[in-house]
Amino acid sequence: MAADENPRQATIFDVARLAGVSHQTVSRVLNDLPNVRPSTKARVEEAIKKLRYVPSPAARALVTRRSRTIGLIAAGATEYGPSSAVLYFNSAARDARWSVFTANMVDSDQGSIRGAVEAFLRQNVEGIAVIAAQEVAVDVVAGMELSIPLVVLRAVPRHGLDTVGADQYHGARAAVQHLISLGHSRIGHLAGPSDSVDAQERERGWRDELAAHGLVATTHGIGDWSPAAGYRFGSECELTGLTAIFAANDQMAVGLMHALRERGLAVPQDMSVIGFDDIPEAAHLAPPLTTLRQDFQRLGQDMLTTLLARIDGGPAGSVLTAVPQLIVRSSTTVPGREAPTARRVGDVPASTPRHL
Repeated sequence: MAADENPRQATIFDVARLAGVSHQTVSRVLNDLPNVRPSTKARVEEAIKKLRYVPSPAARALVTRRSRTIGLIAAGATEYGPSSAVLYFNSAARDARWSVFTANMVDSDQGSIRGAVEAFLRQNVEGIAVIAAQEVAVDVVAGMELSIPLVVLRAVPRHGLDTVGADQYHGARAAVQHLISLGHSRIGHLAGPSDSVDAQERERGWRDELAAHGLVATTHGIGDWSPAAGYRFGSECELTGLTAIFAANDQMAVGLMHALRERGLAVPQDMSVIGFDDIPEAAHLAPPLTTLRQDFQRLGQDMLTTLLARIDGGPAGSVLTAVPQLIVRSSTTVPGREAPTARRVGDVPASTPRHL
């Protein structure tokens, strides 16, 4: 006989029967209520795992008067960094036995964001998290003046909001410091979108680290985080005098290195390149990319921990995780050859930020 392709979903009574306890005891374990022996709790948890039992949020709410549900706004979170934060936030919530309703949006359309928040409220969520590529999404949710806790992934604290973020500023300074330590003094920067707080902080770190060493910030482009933006910058930018470029993320660094090869420039012999994020492909590029590694698992966990603490009545505040870790690979080295000259007609002036 063929196996049942659609087996019946396990119930709380199935768990109780397998664990040899009452369904009330299973309920107490599920809702983290007291007066359950450790050995009994272990048997119940083993039965839950074996049966792949998924408790109903509605049933939980009847017992605890709490939904144990969270709403997550993921607006424009298609790039590696934000999408990784979404993944690890959901993973942390599952481990903590909280359910997450996620509203994924390609962009930060204000009407869609408001509609998603209103839908969350109808589901009686106990808190809302926002992971958004653009600040407008944060503005919309914050402007709704919610009566439940709200936590935002943001590199810089914002008055009136609980925020969690990586230290983008000092990560960028570490990137530039690495290049300076190799002997580079003419370091260009391909920034992310101007409405991204992460991009703003990385650009600020680039400028401040150069200034701290008496160096001038000159060549500067603005991209959209994509490899195509990196390629356009590498193809069109005036490179005279440059020996290194700091790309605000690894995806743009990929396109940048492609364009440099087409211009006859070798990385790192003619131009050192450093990225940001440490995407899985970074170690396998030609040459492997020097970059700043972000701990997205920690970001997701810290977001959940902060939100649950606020739900439980904890104080408001902001959390800034550790500085991203410098990962030195083969795309950066000491300036070895004469600085390159422009190879194409139509290069933009070095002092002009170019939107790509």
